[in-house]
Amino acid sequence: MATPFPIIVLARHGATEWSALGRHTGRTDIPLTADGERDGRLLAKRLAGFSFGQVLTSPLARARTTCEIAGYGDRAVLEPDLMEWDYGRYEGRTAAQIREEHPGWIVFNDGASGGESVAQAIERADRIVAKLRAAQENVLVFSHGHFLRLLTVRWLGMPTILGARMMLGTAAVCQLGYNHGLDEPSLHLWNDDRHITESVITHP
Repeated sequence: MATPFPIIVLARHGATEWSALGRHTGRTDIPLTADGERDGRLLAKRLAGFSFGQVLTSPLARARTTCEIAGYGDRAVLEPDLMEWDYGRYEGRTAAQIREEHPGWIVFNDGASGGESVAQAIERADRIVAKLRAAQENVLVFSHGHFLRLLTVRWLGMPTILGARMMLGTAAVCQLGYNHGLDEPSLHLWNDDRHITESVITHP
């Protein structure tokens, strides 16, 4: 989508052993799998047509390595506020396991026991939104599934719970931007993973 305003491209990290199993991975610093590394290379091709004035990445290995494989490691700035939600006692557990203890649990509504509250996560997301809103050039961001969903709803000024309805796959690309002016932050693209799915189908 052609636009006279800066665009923000969000990239989730590639696959890890835990993401493949649906285990909540907050601050546990686990590496990409071989598939995750492949997805990073495919992500590089997907981003090739963009020009970015800034590149920001979570310092956690799965995001940082995805950034490096995609070809942006030499210019990326490590941004601690882009780390994934701190899941506290829920770290490493699936949603089904968490809901056995806490029925109906949704991180965007309930936060994480012994970890980060919704208010604390929002505070981080809002700092990133402020930084992105101040950007005068395109920005590329590498981060994590739940945090990128939170960041997006805060960018749009929508209720936080909507993040629970926004699926986001590993190594998927999203695009934030503006509509008629800088006072109208908008969502231009969400959960685009065709660079992965088309490649896997074409080249098994």
